Amino acid sequence: MTVPSQPAGTPIETDLGVPVSQKIRERLRAARERFHANDNISQFIQPDELAQLQAEVEGKMLEVLNSLVIDTESDHNTRETAARVAKMYLREVFKGRYEAMPRVTEFPNVERLNELMIVGPITVRSACSHHLCPIMGRVWIGVLPNEHSNLIGLSKYARLAEWVMSRPQIQEEAVARLADLLQDRVQPDGLALVMEADHFCMQWRGVKDNDSKMINSVMRGAFLKDPNLRREFLALLNQKNA
Repeated sequence: MTVPSQPAGTPIETDLGVPVSQKIRERLRAARERFHANDNISQFIQPDELAQLQAEVEGKMLEVLNSLVIDTESDHNTRETAARVAKMYLREVFKGRYEAMPRVTEFPNVERLNELMIVGPITVRSACSHHLCPIMGRVWIGVLPNEHSNLIGLSKYARLAEWVMSRPQIQEEAVARLADLLQDRVQPDGLALVMEADHFCMQWRGVKDNDSKMINSVMRGAFLKDPNLRREFLALLNQKNA
């Protein structure tokens, strides 16, 4: 994804009355880029615009509180809530939409490692795009490298997982998106992911079921083709969680 360049001599968006969110949307549409809740749009945000976007969200959040008939002027507990929520969304829980992918140092597989490696559990936090309620869970990653694979450090798996998960989405899509990213970065013969999570859209609202969890997996390459490798991976997870 690249921000479309402007013809020489064309002034860069100087009309101050246009909301920064509209400017960013126009760039995305001009580039024919998708901007769903779980998409990263960092390449279409100019350096000074994230602060402007945060201020815009703060103003809109204040309108929401007013529509909820909350007196933010005299209620000391909610006086700064709009600012806190705006910062939380853009800089924390949804930062995977607005920040570029973290740098990942890769190492050549000099020793030609080709045995199963398992990373996890990695604690992950996301949000359901239906109600913006938290999704809290753990991810396990199985990697079967080959001599051409790019090896990455243990902490980098956690950083990439956090980057992908810090967006509003559904769990099935989140795991598939993380699998796509790791497959592209590591280029292993096989990749497997398992995610187990609590969904607060069930626990906090609706049926209010505190015990249900969602577990899903993605298998790629050798894990999809070789049932023995798949069983080994799942058996090691079960043994670890026993």
